[in-house]
Amino acid sequence: MSKRQALGQHFLKSTEIAKSIVDCANIKKNDIVLEIGTGTGILTPLLCKKAKAVISIEKDPDLYDKAKARFAGIKNLELEQGDAFRMDFDFDVLVTNLPYSESRNAVEWLVQRKFSRAVVMFQKEFAQKLHAKKGRDRKAVSVLAGYCLHMERLMDVGKGSFQPTPKVDSTVMLLEQENIVPGNLVAAVNRLFSYRRKTVRGVARQFGIDIDSDKRLEDLSDSEIIEIAKKIIR
Repeated sequence: MSKRQALGQHFLKSTEIAKSIVDCANIKKNDIVLEIGTGTGILTPLLCKKAKAVISIEKDPDLYDKAKARFAGIKNLELEQGDAFRMDFDFDVLVTNLPYSESRNAVEWLVQRKFSRAVVMFQKEFAQKLHAKKGRDRKAVSVLAGYCLHMERLMDVGKGSFQPTPKVDSTVMLLEQENIVPGNLVAAVNRLFSYRRKTVRGVARQFGIDIDSDKRLEDLSDSEIIEIAKKIIR
């Protein structure tokens, strides 16, 4: 296994799918677009043709240097090297094809920021978990996504559209903002799910609050779980 495969770096090689992703983002001429993960740059010039400005962030120094040389002539492109989830940019639209290992970080980061819409490629299994409303597939990130985002599956992308070829298929999703939550609430929801097998009464007792309910977290709605999380951080 190569270093990039170990990191979950599988680069989109289909120009047709890249164009479809950019079209799905519905970018307007005054939009500021954030691209997390410049990668090989298959999306970057397509985004620049439609947006007022594009901020493209690449964590890998080698890929950043290559993009810097390749796209030096694009005037409305700002290339940055670093961890996007430790940066703070104003943007209207997010478009990203992240390493699969960064999917949860991406959602937790996104629900804390103001934006209009995002088109994000996830591992297909992770995309299904975001929609989960019950059972073992329902995670803390499912609750955060369900509460904060309107989610729509746009297309599935087969493993053959990437280089190197991953072992799984991918799903492109449209995410639109419904609610914004602070970082301490994101952390509180994650803490709640560390006790997911307990009853709500038992979970609440772990944090010194009283809730009279024999239900489990998976039996509650997203908003009910968010309200319990708010009580934890008061």
